[in-house]
Amino acid sequence: MTTPESTPVEPTAEPESTAVPLLAPRDGLPPVIETSTALVDYAAALAAGSGPVAVDAERASGYRYGQKAYLVQLRRGGSGTGLVDPVPLPDLSPVQAVIGDVEWVLHAANQDLPCLAEIGLAPAKLFDTELAARLAGLPRVGLGAVVESLLGYTLQKGHSAADWSTRPLPTDWLVYAALDVEVLVELRDALAAILEEQGKTEWARQEFDAIIAAGPPAPRVDPWRRTSGMHSLRSRRQLALLRSLWEARDLLARRRDVAPGRVLPDSAMVAAVAADPATVEALADLPVFRGRSNRKIASTWFGALQKGRAVPEDQLPPHSLPGDGPPPVNRWADRDPDADKRLKAARAGLAALAEQWSVPVENVLSPDLVRRLMWSPPEEVTPESVAGFLRDGGARAWQVDLTRDLLTDAASPA
Repeated sequence: MTTPESTPVEPTAEPESTAVPLLAPRDGLPPVIETSTALVDYAAALAAGSGPVAVDAERASGYRYGQKAYLVQLRRGGSGTGLVDPVPLPDLSPVQAVIGDVEWVLHAANQDLPCLAEIGLAPAKLFDTELAARLAGLPRVGLGAVVESLLGYTLQKGHSAADWSTRPLPTDWLVYAALDVEVLVELRDALAAILEEQGKTEWARQEFDAIIAAGPPAPRVDPWRRTSGMHSLRSRRQLALLRSLWEARDLLARRRDVAPGRVLPDSAMVAAVAADPATVEALADLPVFRGRSNRKIASTWFGALQKGRAVPEDQLPPHSLPGDGPPPVNRWADRDPDADKRLKAARAGLAALAEQWSVPVENVLSPDLVRRLMWSPPEEVTPESVAGFLRDGGARAWQVDLTRDLLTDAASPA
């Protein structure tokens, strides 16, 4: 006899997607704009168009040094799509002159704005479809997922991580790039309607304005500390060796215009520091360094290690940079139990608020700002003092209005 527990269960078939695949630009694939004359002509077409401008950029992350743009895609109603090659055209000010005051539509704008600024493109008004999707409470906010869920189209995949410095660019890559801006304005309108219905239009406007006001990110302090696997290095001397290797690699990568990881992997640098080879030959016997390209410049890497060994004791890098914020949260219960209680109360209140409004909690308010407030609240905790703390920390007005009272309660003495 078959029991209910042993009855085979037929697998539930996944519902077939009804989304329409976008396989080719609706106006055909435009030629790549590679000359000043073609750029001026397209700028005139943009000026004659109407409505927002969809903007995207493709980089060669993981292949080339830095994050500069190797293709810029634009599209505006009545203007068509433009695929601009910024290698022969490193100054796109003719485009900026005609769309500088127009609303730009980008997906995950923070990724593209720095490289666009390098070639003379900067928006005065912005609509970020990725951030709008977050504020709207969509479960997936990648461009393909949002386009499929709201517009019923599927976008091509597979070329986002390609080496966009390749010349000439393959046709299928250009089709992929053109399609990325094909429906951005339509997607913007769909998201704007959802935000309006949810009462979040002003929230989004403030967020977009904050992206523009923030400008390019500041250079990282001690970028060598982002080396993967460096946590296995225990001594400050080892950190000095790693720093020297990182600096030598960065200089060589910059000269070659190659991603640093392609010159020498992080794992190889960490291994070299841990092995601490006494001679060039010993270094060249280590994995990766045995390769022909690295054997040729083994003396460069060994010289970097020697430079690290020569750093005086009082100039060795510290194990970690002094922070200006509170200690790690896992130490709060021991160091300041009251602060730990405040943070837990704040987090619980913010989680409930995020669920109520269907917004990720990190978009309701910066987690770092919450930690700072709960670790060192104002001397007199009032709604006004908490609001001032939040504004000084970069919170937008909508975030202050939404969170001020619950954070005041959480930060108030028991």
